[in-house]
Amino acid sequence: MKPGRIATTRAWRAARRARWPVVAGAVLAAGVLLASLLSGVLGNRLWPRAEAEAERLRREADAALQAGRLTAADGSGARERYEAAIAIDPDRAELRAGLGRVAQAALARAADAAADGRFVDAHRDLALARSLSAPRARIDAVAEDLRRREAAGAGLDALLAEADAARAAGRLHGGDDAALPRYARILALQPRHRQALEGRDDALSTLLQQAQAKLARGDLVAGAALVNAAAGYDAGHSDLPDARAALSRAVEAVRRRADADLRGGRLARAADGYRVLRDSGAANAAAEAGLRAVAAAHAQRAARAAHDFAFDRARTELASAKALAADAPEVRQAEADLARAQRTRADLGPKPPSADTLRRVGRLLLEYEVAGARGDWLTPPGDSAFDKLRAARALAPDDAGVRHASERMRPRVEACFETALRDNALQRARVCLDARIVLEGEHRGIATARTRLAERWVAMGEQRLRDGDIDGAAAARDAARALDAKTDGLADLSERLHAAASAER
Repeated sequence: MKPGRIATTRAWRAARRARWPVVAGAVLAAGVLLASLLSGVLGNRLWPRAEAEAERLRREADAALQAGRLTAADGSGARERYEAAIAIDPDRAELRAGLGRVAQAALARAADAAADGRFVDAHRDLALARSLSAPRARIDAVAEDLRRREAAGAGLDALLAEADAARAAGRLHGGDDAALPRYARILALQPRHRQALEGRDDALSTLLQQAQAKLARGDLVAGAALVNAAAGYDAGHSDLPDARAALSRAVEAVRRRADADLRGGRLARAADGYRVLRDSGAANAAAEAGLRAVAAAHAQRAARAAHDFAFDRARTELASAKALAADAPEVRQAEADLARAQRTRADLGPKPPSADTLRRVGRLLLEYEVAGARGDWLTPPGDSAFDKLRAARALAPDDAGVRHASERMRPRVEACFETALRDNALQRARVCLDARIVLEGEHRGIATARTRLAERWVAMGEQRLRDGDIDGAAAARDAARALDAKTDGLADLSERLHAAASAER
């Protein structure tokens, strides 16, 4: 290319580069102008719509306020309409002024309702005024007037006289006509009522003295109930710390005894102690852990008995474990051990007893006959015909003499059960039923007998509860639960017993 031409090309390119910023600036300016025009057009179109919607909501709010519909759950009340309009146009002063008028109207309506004795309406409108930040002084004035009118309408003087009379008669707690519930009603209306405060304080002092007396006698459940009741009326009462300390000592004493019984293998006594802890409500975690530990101990006994092929004893221990904690892993394992041992025993076939065992069995059967001749079929413990037969069965369950004696014994224990049930001798009926279980094993007839006896215990519990014997009713409930936890009426008895115990607090 010629030198002159090259110079011309370079000049043209330089000129083009110089013009590029000018072109870019022009394009950018055009874009800004276009955006501004579009924004103006859209704003001019959308803003009137929003403004119109806010105005419509304001008119509806004004109408609702005029009609006295201050608030409504469906959003049609004056409050809801004003708030919706403010959400669209938050800078519009007249909308916030409208909410202020709703608050003033709510206050005025609360005052009118209080004057008319419509206390529920007054409380509702007063709450609305508070939520809309009405003037605090006016709210307090209306609230105080409402409290005075409620107190006057409730007849506090008469209520105080009734509370004082109940306290003098010793009816401190346990029903609406007792002293403490009546003092509570007065103080709910007039929290600073001097005479009611003094009466409540005296009643609580007496109640806590009663609680400590029950705890000292070892009645943990009743004592705990009274301490908890006192705390419900006044958690800051001056005597409460001492009562709670006494309760803690009583709980610890019961827990230690139950733990010692568990370690000593006295499982029934241990279970009773842990049930007391549970029913007191003062140590639920320790009680549940203790009951599961007792269940595990029964399960271990069941497993050992199954290993020795003592299946009747294994089933009895397993039933005790399941009554306490059927879902415990130890209980499920014991069930599996028992089933496995029964299969193993069946596979081995009958094992002939030794000569020494046969001599012992013969001696036991002779003692069985002697006890039966005396009429001592089930008692006294250890020397009864049943106890001798049970020992013989443990040694040689397949012995012909043992089987014959068992067959002779079976109708007697069945008759014993029916007679005891007819005479309402429920403890003896349980002894007879346990003997049947040993002789017959678990089957449908035994399950039916369990349910029948459990129903009788429920009926006895109901009667004791009607007589005011809460402890006796609780014992009957526990006896029924140990037999058949699903028996009819047991759940209802438990609920009524809980309510009665709570009322006694």
